[in-house]
Amino acid sequence: QVHLMESGGGSVQAGVSLKLSCEVSGRDYHTYYMAWFRQAPGKEREGLAAIGSDGRTRYADSVKGRFIISEDSAKNTLYLQMNSLQVEDTAMYYCAALMGWTSVPLARHTYSNWGQGTQVTVSS
Repeated sequence: QVHLMESGGGSVQAGVSLKLSCEVSGRDYHTYYMAWFRQAPGKEREGLAAIGSDGRTRYADSVKGRFIISEDSAKNTLYLQMNSLQVEDTAMYYCAALMGWTSVPLARHTYSNWGQGTQVTVSS
């Protein structure tokens, strides 16, 4: 059973950077995908960035060039570096894990393991 726990959210001013972390436990597969999603009130959960066990990354157009996904395998931790935050980035942010391979790493239905989320609020 994969367990995920996010941290690093908070309330910030527009324009600043924030780095989210996701501690991963129970991941015993060599092939996997990890991803970050967000969900704003009244909106669908949106895939932002994904990273495969081969190191390949995928980004949504809405965050490409501003957000960076990475992982530290030794620490079993997934990160999301968020730069130039905007008011529109306000949402609950979730990490997700798939033990296996996928051709759609930013699709919500791909993932069966989710964290509880961490809130990011950006004010102008």
